[in-house]
Amino acid sequence: MKARLLIVLAVFGLLVPACTGGGDESSPTDETASGPVTLTFWHGYTDAEADSMNALLDEWNADNPDIQVEPLFVNNDKALQKLTVALQGGEPPDITYQYGSSLPQLASAPGLVDLTDWVQRPEVDWEDFIAGARTAATFEGKVLGVPALIDNLAVVYNKTLFDQAGMDYPNEEWTWDDFRAAAKALTDPANKQFGFSYPMDASEDSVWHYDPLLWQNGGSILNDDETQAAFNSPEGVEALEVLTGMAVDDQSVYLDIQNSNYTDIFNSGKIAMLVTGPWDLSSFPDVDYGVSILPGFDGDHQTIAGPDMWTVFDNGNGRAAAALEFVQWLTAPEQVQKEDLATGHLPIRLSVAQDESFLQDFGEVFPGVDVFAENLSNVEQARPVMAAYPQVSEAMGLAIVSAMLGESEPQAALDQAASDANDALALGG
Repeated sequence: MKARLLIVLAVFGLLVPACTGGGDESSPTDETASGPVTLTFWHGYTDAEADSMNALLDEWNADNPDIQVEPLFVNNDKALQKLTVALQGGEPPDITYQYGSSLPQLASAPGLVDLTDWVQRPEVDWEDFIAGARTAATFEGKVLGVPALIDNLAVVYNKTLFDQAGMDYPNEEWTWDDFRAAAKALTDPANKQFGFSYPMDASEDSVWHYDPLLWQNGGSILNDDETQAAFNSPEGVEALEVLTGMAVDDQSVYLDIQNSNYTDIFNSGKIAMLVTGPWDLSSFPDVDYGVSILPGFDGDHQTIAGPDMWTVFDNGNGRAAAALEFVQWLTAPEQVQKEDLATGHLPIRLSVAQDESFLQDFGEVFPGVDVFAENLSNVEQARPVMAAYPQVSEAMGLAIVSAMLGESEPQAALDQAASDANDALALGG
Protein backbone atom coordinates (compact mmCIF):
# COMPACT_ATOMS: atom_id res chain seq x y z
CA MET A 1 0.00 0.00 0.00
CA LYS A 2 1.21 3.48 -0.78
CA ALA A 3 2.18 5.77 2.04
CA ARG A 4 -1.00 7.62 2.75
CA LEU A 5 -1.67 11.29 2.88
CA LEU A 6 -2.96 12.39 6.25
CA ILE A 7 -6.73 12.92 6.38
CA VAL A 8 -7.88 15.82 8.51
CA LEU A 9 -11.55 16.64 8.68
CA ALA A 10 -12.71 19.82 10.36
CA VAL A 11 -16.17 18.28 10.55
CA PHE A 12 -15.01 16.21 13.51
CA GLY A 13 -14.75 19.41 15.46
CA LEU A 14 -18.43 19.99 14.79
CA LEU A 15 -19.51 16.75 16.38
CA VAL A 16 -21.10 17.10 19.79
CA PRO A 17 -20.44 13.78 21.53
CA ALA A 18 -23.55 12.03 22.75
CA CYS A 19 -21.29 10.25 25.20
CA THR A 20 -17.62 10.35 26.05
CA GLY A 21 -15.35 8.85 23.41
CA GLY A 22 -12.06 7.16 24.25
CA GLY A 23 -12.16 8.67 27.73
CA ASP A 24 -15.40 6.97 28.87
CA GLU A 25 -14.97 5.61 32.41
CA SER A 26 -17.38 2.73 31.80
CA SER A 27 -16.02 -0.61 30.69
CA PRO A 28 -17.94 -1.81 27.63
CA THR A 29 -15.20 -4.38 27.12
CA ASP A 30 -16.51 -6.26 30.16
CA GLU A 31 -20.16 -6.38 29.20
CA THR A 32 -21.78 -9.53 27.86
CA ALA A 33 -24.34 -9.62 25.11
CA SER A 34 -27.73 -10.88 26.27
CA GLY A 35 -28.18 -12.93 23.11
CA PRO A 36 -26.81 -13.49 19.62
CA VAL A 37 -25.45 -10.34 17.93
CA THR A 38 -24.55 -9.42 14.36
CA LEU A 39 -21.65 -6.97 14.24
CA THR A 40 -21.12 -4.40 11.50
CA PHE A 41 -17.57 -4.58 10.20
CA TRP A 42 -16.15 -1.98 7.79
CA HIS A 43 -13.05 -2.64 5.71
CA GLY A 44 -11.61 -1.45 2.41
CA TYR A 45 -10.04 -4.65 1.12
CA THR A 46 -10.33 -5.62 -2.55
CA ASP A 47 -9.12 -8.47 -4.78
CA ALA A 48 -6.89 -10.95 -2.93
CA GLU A 49 -7.23 -8.96 0.29
CA ALA A 50 -11.01 -9.21 0.12
CA ASP A 51 -10.88 -12.92 -0.69
CA SER A 52 -8.66 -13.55 2.31
CA MET A 53 -10.82 -11.48 4.66
CA ASN A 54 -14.01 -13.17 3.45
CA ALA A 55 -12.45 -16.58 4.07
CA LEU A 56 -11.56 -15.55 7.63
CA LEU A 57 -15.03 -14.15 8.22
CA ASP A 58 -16.61 -17.38 6.93
CA GLU A 59 -14.43 -19.33 9.35
CA TRP A 60 -15.36 -17.11 12.30
CA ASN A 61 -19.06 -17.07 11.53
CA ALA A 62 -19.18 -20.86 11.16
CA ASP A 63 -17.55 -21.33 14.57
CA ASN A 64 -19.34 -18.52 16.42
CA PRO A 65 -23.11 -18.58 15.83
CA ASP A 66 -23.73 -16.15 18.70
CA ILE A 67 -21.37 -13.47 17.31
CA GLN A 68 -21.85 -13.05 13.58
CA VAL A 69 -19.76 -10.51 11.67
CA GLU A 70 -21.31 -8.79 8.66
CA PRO A 71 -18.78 -7.00 6.43
CA LEU A 72 -19.33 -3.82 4.46
CA PHE A 73 -16.82 -2.50 1.94
CA VAL A 74 -15.80 1.10 2.69
CA ASN A 75 -12.97 2.61 0.67
CA ASN A 76 -10.13 3.13 3.15
CA ASP A 77 -9.49 6.64 1.81
CA LYS A 78 -13.12 7.49 2.65
CA ALA A 79 -13.39 5.57 5.92
CA LEU A 80 -13.01 8.61 8.16
CA GLN A 81 -15.51 10.65 6.19
CA LYS A 82 -18.07 7.84 6.18
CA LEU A 83 -17.58 7.28 9.88
CA THR A 84 -18.18 10.99 10.49
CA VAL A 85 -21.54 10.73 8.75
CA ALA A 86 -22.40 7.56 10.68
CA LEU A 87 -21.56 9.24 13.99
CA GLN A 88 -23.68 12.24 13.15
CA GLY A 89 -26.55 9.84 12.53
CA GLY A 90 -25.83 7.93 15.73
CA GLU A 91 -25.15 4.69 13.87
CA PRO A 92 -21.42 3.94 13.87
CA PRO A 93 -20.19 0.48 12.90
CA ASP A 94 -19.08 -1.89 15.62
CA ILE A 95 -15.65 -2.27 14.02
CA THR A 96 -14.00 -0.11 11.36
CA TYR A 97 -10.66 -0.02 9.58
CA GLN A 98 -9.05 3.41 9.94
CA TYR A 99 -5.68 4.90 9.04
CA GLY A 100 -3.48 5.25 12.10
CA SER A 101 -2.99 8.92 11.28
CA SER A 102 -6.72 9.46 11.88
CA LEU A 103 -6.65 8.48 15.56
CA PRO A 104 -6.21 12.04 16.88
CA GLN A 105 -9.33 13.07 14.99
CA LEU A 106 -11.19 10.01 16.31
CA ALA A 107 -10.12 10.37 19.94
CA SER A 108 -13.17 12.40 21.02
CA ALA A 109 -15.66 10.59 18.78
CA PRO A 110 -18.76 9.42 20.67
CA GLY A 111 -18.64 5.77 21.62
CA LEU A 112 -15.02 5.07 20.64
CA VAL A 113 -13.86 2.32 22.98
CA ASP A 114 -10.79 3.01 25.08
CA LEU A 115 -8.72 -0.18 24.81
CA THR A 116 -6.02 0.75 27.33
CA ASP A 117 -7.09 -1.80 29.93
CA TRP A 118 -8.25 -4.43 27.42
CA VAL A 119 -4.84 -4.69 25.73
CA GLN A 120 -3.30 -5.65 29.07
CA ARG A 121 -5.20 -8.92 29.10
CA PRO A 122 -2.81 -11.88 28.65
CA GLU A 123 -4.84 -13.36 25.83
CA VAL A 124 -4.39 -10.17 23.76
CA ASP A 125 -0.57 -10.39 24.07
CA TRP A 126 -0.17 -6.68 23.35
CA GLU A 127 3.63 -6.74 23.59
CA ASP A 128 3.70 -9.17 20.67
CA PHE A 129 2.44 -6.48 18.28
CA ILE A 130 5.17 -4.57 16.45
CA ALA A 131 6.42 -1.75 18.71
CA GLY A 132 5.88 1.01 16.16
CA ALA A 133 2.31 -0.14 15.62
CA ARG A 134 1.60 -0.10 19.36
CA THR A 135 2.95 3.44 19.55
CA ALA A 136 0.83 4.55 16.61
CA ALA A 137 -2.27 3.07 18.30
CA THR A 138 -1.74 5.22 21.38
CA PHE A 139 -2.94 8.82 21.65
CA GLU A 140 -2.43 10.89 24.79
CA GLY A 141 -1.70 7.75 26.79
CA LYS A 142 -4.76 5.82 25.64
CA VAL A 143 -4.81 2.85 23.28
CA LEU A 144 -7.53 3.57 20.74
CA GLY A 145 -6.90 0.96 18.06
CA VAL A 146 -5.64 -2.54 17.36
CA PRO A 147 -3.06 -2.88 14.56
CA ALA A 148 -4.65 -4.09 11.33
CA LEU A 149 -1.86 -3.61 8.81
CA ILE A 150 1.75 -2.48 8.86
CA ASP A 151 4.41 -1.79 6.28
CA ASN A 152 7.93 -0.35 6.27
CA LEU A 153 10.61 1.09 4.04
CA ALA A 154 13.62 -0.82 2.70
CA VAL A 155 15.88 -0.67 -0.35
CA VAL A 156 14.67 -2.37 -3.53
CA TYR A 157 17.48 -2.54 -6.07
CA ASN A 158 17.99 -3.62 -9.68
CA LYS A 159 20.43 -6.53 -9.65
CA THR A 160 21.10 -6.23 -13.37
CA LEU A 161 22.35 -2.65 -13.10
CA PHE A 162 24.60 -3.57 -10.19
CA ASP A 163 25.94 -6.57 -12.10
CA GLN A 164 26.64 -4.51 -15.21
CA ALA A 165 28.61 -2.03 -13.11
CA GLY A 166 30.49 -4.82 -11.30
CA MET A 167 29.23 -3.56 -7.95
CA ASP A 168 28.24 -5.41 -4.80
CA TYR A 169 24.56 -5.43 -3.91
CA PRO A 170 23.27 -3.38 -0.96
CA ASN A 171 23.55 -5.28 2.30
CA GLU A 172 22.78 -4.93 5.99
CA GLU A 173 26.18 -3.36 6.68
CA TRP A 174 25.68 -0.43 4.32
CA THR A 175 25.96 3.13 5.58
CA TRP A 176 24.38 6.11 3.86
CA ASP A 177 27.85 6.92 2.51
CA ASP A 178 27.81 3.51 0.80
CA PHE A 179 24.35 4.22 -0.57
CA ARG A 180 25.37 7.63 -1.87
CA ALA A 181 28.50 6.25 -3.54
CA ALA A 182 26.48 3.52 -5.25
CA ALA A 183 23.81 5.96 -6.41
CA LYS A 184 26.47 8.21 -7.93
CA ALA A 185 28.26 5.32 -9.64
CA LEU A 186 25.02 4.00 -11.11
CA THR A 187 23.92 7.36 -12.51
CA ASP A 188 24.31 7.74 -16.28
CA PRO A 189 22.96 11.10 -17.51
CA ALA A 190 23.50 10.19 -21.16
CA ASN A 191 21.10 7.26 -20.79
CA LYS A 192 18.80 9.07 -18.35
CA GLN A 193 19.64 6.52 -15.69
CA PHE A 194 19.52 7.46 -12.01
CA GLY A 195 20.94 5.86 -8.93
CA PHE A 196 18.01 6.66 -6.67
CA SER A 197 14.51 8.14 -6.69
CA TYR A 198 12.78 10.35 -4.14
CA PRO A 199 9.11 11.46 -3.83
CA MET A 200 9.09 15.23 -4.27
CA ASP A 201 5.45 16.24 -3.91
CA ALA A 202 6.07 17.65 -0.38
CA SER A 203 3.46 15.27 1.02
CA GLU A 204 3.78 12.90 3.95
CA ASP A 205 5.46 10.53 1.49
CA SER A 206 8.35 13.02 1.19
CA VAL A 207 8.52 13.26 4.97
CA TRP A 208 8.44 9.61 5.94
CA HIS A 209 11.34 8.87 3.57
CA TYR A 210 13.39 11.40 5.56
CA ASP A 211 12.31 10.31 9.04
CA PRO A 212 14.41 7.10 9.21
CA LEU A 213 17.59 9.07 8.49
CA LEU A 214 16.62 11.55 11.20
CA TRP A 215 16.01 8.81 13.75
CA GLN A 216 19.06 6.75 12.82
CA ASN A 217 21.21 9.84 13.32
CA GLY A 218 19.86 10.40 16.82
CA GLY A 219 17.37 13.13 15.93
CA SER A 220 13.67 13.51 16.68
CA ILE A 221 10.69 15.09 14.97
CA LEU A 222 9.58 16.83 18.18
CA ASN A 223 11.05 17.39 21.62
CA ASP A 224 10.28 15.03 24.48
CA ASP A 225 7.03 16.70 25.53
CA GLU A 226 5.97 17.25 21.91
CA THR A 227 5.63 21.00 22.31
CA GLN A 228 8.40 22.12 19.95
CA ALA A 229 9.92 20.98 16.67
CA ALA A 230 13.27 19.21 17.02
CA PHE A 231 13.96 18.11 13.44
CA ASN A 232 16.11 21.21 12.76
CA SER A 233 18.76 19.93 15.18
CA PRO A 234 22.30 19.23 13.95
CA GLU A 235 21.28 15.58 13.60
CA GLY A 236 18.29 16.54 11.48
CA VAL A 237 20.32 18.85 9.27
CA GLU A 238 22.97 16.19 8.74
CA ALA A 239 20.29 13.68 7.75
CA LEU A 240 18.85 16.09 5.17
CA GLU A 241 22.36 16.85 3.87
CA VAL A 242 22.70 13.19 2.90
CA LEU A 243 19.72 13.62 0.60
CA THR A 244 20.71 17.03 -0.73
CA GLY A 245 24.22 15.75 -1.36
CA MET A 246 22.80 13.18 -3.73
CA ALA A 247 20.17 15.45 -5.27
CA VAL A 248 22.07 18.74 -5.59
CA ASP A 249 25.76 17.84 -5.61
CA ASP A 250 25.80 14.40 -7.25
CA GLN A 251 22.60 14.79 -9.27
CA SER A 252 22.09 11.07 -8.84
CA VAL A 253 18.44 11.32 -7.77
CA TYR A 254 15.36 11.11 -9.95
CA LEU A 255 13.23 13.84 -8.39
CA ASP A 256 9.71 12.48 -8.71
CA ILE A 257 7.76 15.72 -8.52
CA GLN A 258 4.39 14.12 -9.09
CA ASN A 259 5.28 11.00 -7.07
CA SER A 260 3.55 8.85 -9.63
CA ASN A 261 5.87 7.31 -12.22
CA TYR A 262 8.89 6.04 -10.29
CA THR A 263 7.63 2.45 -10.54
CA ASP A 264 7.45 2.62 -14.33
CA ILE A 265 10.94 4.11 -14.56
CA PHE A 266 12.38 1.52 -12.18
CA ASN A 267 10.62 -1.23 -14.12
CA SER A 268 12.24 0.08 -17.33
CA GLY A 269 15.71 -0.25 -15.80
CA LYS A 270 16.42 3.46 -15.43
CA ILE A 271 16.57 3.67 -11.64
CA ALA A 272 19.01 1.51 -9.69
CA MET A 273 17.55 1.82 -6.19
CA LEU A 274 14.28 2.73 -4.53
CA VAL A 275 13.49 3.25 -0.89
CA THR A 276 9.98 1.86 -0.87
CA GLY A 277 7.67 -0.69 0.71
CA PRO A 278 6.30 -4.15 -0.03
CA TRP A 279 3.28 -2.71 -1.83
CA ASP A 280 5.49 -1.93 -4.86
CA LEU A 281 7.01 -5.38 -5.44
CA SER A 282 4.23 -6.58 -7.71
CA SER A 283 4.87 -3.56 -9.95
CA PHE A 284 8.27 -4.86 -11.06
CA PRO A 285 7.63 -7.86 -13.33
CA ASP A 286 10.50 -6.89 -15.64
CA VAL A 287 13.18 -6.33 -13.00
CA ASP A 288 15.47 -8.87 -11.38
CA TYR A 289 15.32 -7.11 -8.05
CA GLY A 290 16.65 -7.64 -4.55
CA VAL A 291 15.62 -6.19 -1.21
CA SER A 292 17.85 -5.00 1.63
CA ILE A 293 17.25 -3.10 4.86
CA LEU A 294 17.92 0.62 4.91
CA PRO A 295 21.48 1.91 5.15
CA GLY A 296 22.33 3.29 8.55
CA PHE A 297 24.20 5.80 10.67
CA ASP A 298 26.69 4.21 13.07
CA GLY A 299 25.07 0.78 12.79
CA ASP A 300 21.52 2.06 13.39
CA HIS A 301 19.22 0.79 10.61
CA GLN A 302 15.85 1.99 11.89
CA THR A 303 13.03 2.10 9.41
CA ILE A 304 9.54 3.55 9.58
CA ALA A 305 6.13 1.93 9.48
CA GLY A 306 2.69 3.17 8.48
CA PRO A 307 0.32 1.22 10.73
CA ASP A 308 -3.46 1.15 10.20
CA MET A 309 -5.96 0.20 12.88
CA TRP A 310 -9.15 -1.61 13.78
CA THR A 311 -11.20 0.70 15.97
CA VAL A 312 -14.24 -0.38 17.99
CA PHE A 313 -17.38 1.57 18.90
CA ASP A 314 -19.70 0.90 21.82
CA ASN A 315 -23.20 0.35 20.47
CA GLY A 316 -24.49 -1.03 23.76
CA ASN A 317 -25.87 -4.39 24.87
CA GLY A 318 -22.47 -6.04 25.05
CA ARG A 319 -21.67 -5.44 21.39
CA ALA A 320 -18.27 -3.86 22.12
CA ALA A 321 -17.13 -6.89 24.11
CA ALA A 322 -18.31 -9.15 21.31
CA ALA A 323 -16.48 -7.00 18.76
CA LEU A 324 -13.27 -7.22 20.71
CA GLU A 325 -13.59 -10.97 20.99
CA PHE A 326 -13.63 -11.07 17.19
CA VAL A 327 -10.77 -8.54 16.84
CA GLN A 328 -8.67 -10.58 19.26
CA TRP A 329 -9.23 -13.66 17.10
CA LEU A 330 -8.64 -11.79 13.83
CA THR A 331 -5.29 -10.43 15.00
CA ALA A 332 -4.06 -13.63 16.66
CA PRO A 333 -0.90 -15.20 15.17
CA GLU A 334 -2.73 -18.03 13.39
CA GLN A 335 -5.02 -15.65 11.51
CA VAL A 336 -2.18 -13.20 10.85
CA GLN A 337 -0.18 -15.95 9.13
CA LYS A 338 -3.15 -16.99 6.99
CA GLU A 339 -3.83 -13.44 5.85
CA ASP A 340 -0.19 -12.63 5.17
CA LEU A 341 0.37 -15.73 3.04
CA ALA A 342 -2.76 -14.93 1.06
CA THR A 343 -2.18 -11.20 0.58
CA GLY A 344 1.49 -10.35 1.08
CA HIS A 345 0.65 -8.19 4.11
CA LEU A 346 3.49 -7.93 6.59
CA PRO A 347 3.05 -9.54 10.01
CA ILE A 348 1.63 -7.24 12.65
CA ARG A 349 3.03 -9.53 15.36
CA LEU A 350 6.66 -10.12 16.29
CA SER A 351 6.10 -13.83 16.86
CA VAL A 352 5.03 -14.18 13.22
CA ALA A 353 7.72 -11.86 11.86
CA GLN A 354 10.38 -13.91 13.66
CA ASP A 355 9.05 -17.35 12.68
CA GLU A 356 11.73 -18.75 10.33
CA SER A 357 9.43 -21.37 8.84
CA PHE A 358 6.78 -18.76 8.07
CA LEU A 359 9.35 -16.37 6.57
CA GLN A 360 10.65 -19.08 4.26
CA ASP A 361 7.15 -19.79 2.97
CA PHE A 362 6.39 -16.06 2.80
CA GLY A 363 9.46 -15.33 0.68
CA GLU A 364 8.64 -18.14 -1.72
CA VAL A 365 5.12 -16.87 -2.28
CA PHE A 366 6.13 -13.17 -2.46
CA PRO A 367 9.82 -12.85 -3.42
CA GLY A 368 11.57 -10.20 -1.34
CA VAL A 369 8.71 -9.60 1.07
CA ASP A 370 10.40 -11.77 3.69
CA VAL A 371 13.09 -9.09 4.01
CA PHE A 372 10.40 -6.51 4.71
CA ALA A 373 8.99 -8.86 7.34
CA GLU A 374 12.36 -9.24 9.02
CA ASN A 375 12.82 -5.48 8.76
CA LEU A 376 9.92 -4.99 11.17
CA SER A 377 12.43 -5.55 13.96
CA ASN A 378 13.95 -2.21 12.87
CA VAL A 379 10.67 -0.37 13.51
CA GLU A 380 11.44 1.36 16.81
CA GLN A 381 9.60 4.67 16.61
CA ALA A 382 6.42 6.15 15.21
CA ARG A 383 5.48 9.57 13.94
CA PRO A 384 3.74 11.75 16.54
CA VAL A 385 0.11 10.80 17.07
CA MET A 386 -1.39 14.24 17.61
CA ALA A 387 -3.90 16.62 16.11
CA ALA A 388 -1.21 19.08 14.97
CA TYR A 389 0.87 16.50 13.13
CA PRO A 390 -0.56 17.25 9.65
CA GLN A 391 0.71 20.84 9.91
CA VAL A 392 4.08 19.62 11.20
CA SER A 393 4.30 17.21 8.29
CA GLU A 394 3.35 19.89 5.77
CA ALA A 395 6.11 22.17 7.04
CA MET A 396 8.67 19.37 6.94
CA GLY A 397 7.65 18.27 3.45
CA LEU A 398 8.04 21.76 2.01
CA ALA A 399 11.47 22.10 3.65
CA ILE A 400 12.74 18.75 2.37
CA VAL A 401 11.65 19.51 -1.20
CA SER A 402 13.05 23.03 -1.10
CA ALA A 403 16.44 21.78 0.06
CA MET A 404 16.58 18.88 -2.39
CA LEU A 405 15.74 21.21 -5.27
CA GLY A 406 18.63 23.43 -4.20
CA GLU A 407 16.32 26.33 -3.45
CA SER A 408 17.49 26.66 0.16
CA GLU A 409 20.18 25.31 2.44
CA PRO A 410 19.15 22.39 4.70
CA GLN A 411 19.58 24.36 7.93
CA ALA A 412 17.59 27.34 6.70
CA ALA A 413 14.85 25.14 5.25
CA LEU A 414 14.44 23.15 8.45
CA ASP A 415 14.57 26.26 10.65
CA GLN A 416 11.69 27.79 8.69
CA ALA A 417 9.78 24.53 8.89
CA ALA A 418 10.39 24.35 12.64
CA SER A 419 9.01 27.86 13.08
CA ASP A 420 5.88 26.97 11.12
CA ALA A 421 5.51 23.69 13.02
CA ASN A 422 5.88 25.48 16.37
CA ASP A 423 3.07 27.86 15.41
CA ALA A 424 0.81 24.88 14.71
CA LEU A 425 1.84 23.14 17.92
CA ALA A 426 1.10 26.28 19.94
CA LEU A 427 -2.42 26.32 18.52
CA GLY A 428 -2.88 22.61 19.11
CA GLY A 429 -3.40 21.93 15.41
